[in-house]
Amino acid sequence: MIEATGIRKSYGSLEVLKGVSIKVGKGEIVSITGPSGAGKSTLLHILSTLDTPDDGNVIIDGIQLRKLDDKKISDFRNKKIGFVFQFHHLLPEFTALENICIPAYIAGKSQKAATSKALELMKLLGIDNRKDHKPSELSGGEQQRVSIARALVNEPAVIMADEPSGNLDSVNARQLHNLFFDLRKHFNQTILIVTHNEELAEMADRRIFMQDGNIFEKDSL
Repeated sequence: MIEATGIRKSYGSLEVLKGVSIKVGKGEIVSITGPSGAGKSTLLHILSTLDTPDDGNVIIDGIQLRKLDDKKISDFRNKKIGFVFQFHHLLPEFTALENICIPAYIAGKSQKAATSKALELMKLLGIDNRKDHKPSELSGGEQQRVSIARALVNEPAVIMADEPSGNLDSVNARQLHNLFFDLRKHFNQTILIVTHNEELAEMADRRIFMQDGNIFEKDSL
């Protein structure tokens, strides 16, 4: 599902990624761990098309990303990739349901289709009774579930998660960790997770360790 080869990225004189290569299979859950500054989030952002490498090649679901122009990259990101971040990035003036529907509207789906899919996901995630609440009226765990529903609304092939439980207490974090595996059972999505949480890292099918802009892969767990 994901194949990246020779990925390099520098910011000024600082070389953050030093020729990184990674493969992730369809339906696989892979965690990326390592110290701060190792290049984990930079790699995730490049794989998710939020940033571009200085050198190297990224292929997702058979599509070679460097061959796409800006508009096609935006369309690809909207339809193929779902994002879950530590800070939920929900729009405060919209309800939970409206926040979830936004990527569907961007993809050109009708209000009826977007709302139907959003409500289906909210029920699956146990937050359908919070659909009319704005982010400020939701707990941290509920906000994160809204952000996950938003990531899933266009049925993407890949979920990219950057420290998804970093802002949650231990109970909500554990529930979130289990939720990723429940979602794979339902949707068979490929999930790539950058995390400092040892429990989540160890739960993954495979764990990758990064240090100083390089990858060191551990055996399958």
